[in-house]
Parts: sequence; structure tokens; C-alpha cells
Amino acid sequence: MKTLYLECSMGAAGDMLTAALLELLPNPQAFLDKMNSLPLPEVHVSAFSMEKCGLAGTHVQVIVHGEEEESEDMPDSAAHEHSGEEHVHHHHPHHTGLQDIQKLVGTFDLPEAVKKDILAVYDLLAEAESHAHGRPVSQIHFHEVGSLDAVADITGVCLLLHALAPERIVASPVHVGSGQVHCAHGILPVPAPATAYLLRGIPIYGGSVRGELCTPTGAALLRYFVSEFCGMPVMRVLKIGCGMGRKDFAAANCVRAMLGETAESSEEIVELRCNLDDMTPEALGFAQERLLVGGALDVFTTPIGMKKNRPAVLLTCLCKPGQREKMLSLLFRYTATLGVRETCCRRYMLSRTSRTVSTAYGQVGIKTASGWGVQHSKAEYEDLARIARERGCSLAEARELIAKDL
Repeated sequence: MKTLYLECSMGAAGDMLTAALLELLPNPQAFLDKMNSLPLPEVHVSAFSMEKCGLAGTHVQVIVHGEEEESEDMPDSAAHEHSGEEHVHHHHPHHTGLQDIQKLVGTFDLPEAVKKDILAVYDLLAEAESHAHGRPVSQIHFHEVGSLDAVADITGVCLLLHALAPERIVASPVHVGSGQVHCAHGILPVPAPATAYLLRGIPIYGGSVRGELCTPTGAALLRYFVSEFCGMPVMRVLKIGCGMGRKDFAAANCVRAMLGETAESSEEIVELRCNLDDMTPEALGFAQERLLVGGALDVFTTPIGMKKNRPAVLLTCLCKPGQREKMLSLLFRYTATLGVRETCCRRYMLSRTSRTVSTAYGQVGIKTASGWGVQHSKAEYEDLARIARERGCSLAEARELIAKDL
């Protein structure tokens, strides 16, 4: 599986993520040309080599009205209400709201999927600022420089991820820094309120590094794109990118992005089994129902023969390790068994997705399973059955009717 791993041991900011992902592209200049062709007024994006603690990487610079943010390591969503950042601007500020950002993104010559991602990340930022300052999203406004800088960063990351197309994105726990940060309204703790809100439920930690390492933009991008926060998975790394920040610390101030291949999805499961020869079919069916309602991954029976040539069934319940105690309790409660056997297994799975397509016969749900070098797709049974009833045909004929639309 094509996997992207983001190492956030020095936090995450929009420009650092952009630079790290940029190093994974075969043609970085094409990306920069595309960014600079977008209708972002007086914005110029460039990239150049930078070294931190002997580690070579790339720094992405976003110039707005001829100047760069004072520090990319400060929050770059730059809401007017501020979430802990300190910006110095040398022009008359102009404030824009979320609707203005939406209109601006709508003018971009980019794939619709990329524009959708950009707006989704901005929605997260606006929600976080709204929560932090106790104001409706409609009242959240962004500084012109801060907002355009953030739009460039967010657009860059969304465009790069669209080009790289990883099937899975994993990140390390996020280092947020420590201490306090100055803002227009005073001094706030690290992580700043908006950043903390965006990182809720995500493993984070502080440390000896003084300063704000994770910005609201970085936090929003991680929250939107990353499916799992954990240690680096076992993977065959093909490319490594280092996105550098401008600030210098004792540790290399960078985000590392590793693109490679991981094994297809697998997980440990528990198989619970018991032999049953003294239950009615109705009681057995009810027990299976209760196990499934209780969260079992699967429940099935197998015909077996027991001592004295008695016909019986082998009841098998598959569950996750954390469900073991609950499933055992249900088995003893709803079956006549006196004992349950346990086997720990590893289950390998195809990745599954669902989508809905429009056909001449109505909406049809399609389930696709892929991985391990194969891909299978099939229509939802209920949708096929509906078409078959309406057309007076068989399921096979209904499947043929919609084949051209799949």
C-alpha cells in the first residue's frame, strides 16, 4: 500500500509540510509554476535549499506584498482574533472572512478534489478560531497577509497530496513546543487555543523546546489528511523529503515526509469457537444475532459430528482482542455451551471503499475492494434487486443493464 509517513518531532507548519512534500515530487519546478499561476494577489512562492543541524532540506518561502511572515513557526492561519501568533505587517491590513476565502479558491484552476480539500481545511480553521474566541464562524476574519499566506500553504499541501496520491497517511505524535506566545491581545500558553482545539484527540506532547512548534494551519492539515497517529509503520521507504523552518533550535527544525510501501491492511483478531448439539435452530439463530449486535466481526456455523454420532454445529465468533470478554459473556449467556476455545489469528484484508453512481435506472451503490494486486467491484444487492423487480428481470440481467455506468 502506498503510504506517506509524516514525522512531526518538531511540530508542523503549513510551509514546512509543503516543503517536505515538494521534495517527494520528480519535478518541483512544475509545482512552483502552478502555484505562482494561481490568482493570489501579490503572492509569490519559491523554494530553496536550507540546512539544519547538518541535515539538508528545502524551505518554501511565501512572499505576500513583498514581505514574508515574521516566522513560519508561528501560527499562520492569522485570524483577526488571533490564536497566539504575533505578526508584523508593514501595510494597511485588510480583513477577509471565510466567504471571501471560498470565493478566492473558486477561481483557482485546480482539480475540483483539490479545491474541496482546501475549503475543508479552511472550515476546520474557522471552526477552531470560532471555538477559541466564542464567536460564530461568520464573524471570524483573517488578516490579508496571514490569510493569503495560509491559503498558499494549504493549497500547496492539498495540491501536492493530490499529485502524490498516497493510499494511507500516517503521522507521528505531534510535538507542540512549550512556554508562551505573544499575540496582539497579550500572552497565551502553548499550544495556542485554536491549535489545541484542532489537535483534540490527537497524541501531542511538549518538551524542552521553548516556542510554538505546531501552527493552526499545520494542525488543521494534519487533522484533515492523517488517518492514524502512531510510530513509524514497517514500510519500504522509496523517497524522503525534509521541509525546513527558518528558526534554529538544538534539534533540526524540520518535518520529514517518507513515501513508501507498507504491507496491505492486516490486524489481529480472536476466534472463539464452541460445539453445540442441544440447541434449537431458533435459539442458535438468536445467539448469532446477539453476538453480531454486540460487535462481533463475524459469526457463522459449520456442521460437525460429535460423539455417539450426534449431528451438531460448530459456532465460530470472530472479534477484536478488546472485545474478547464481552463476546465470551454473550456466548455463555445465549448458548448452551460449557466451554469456549480461543485462537488468535492475523486477518489480512483488502481496502474497501463505497461510492454511489447515477445510472439510467437510478442511484446504485458500488462497493470496491482493492489491494494485494487485485481489485473487485460489485453493486449493492438491494439496488440490483430493486432494478430487477422494476424491470421484471433477473439479478444477472440487472447487473448487465448498469454495467456500462460503472
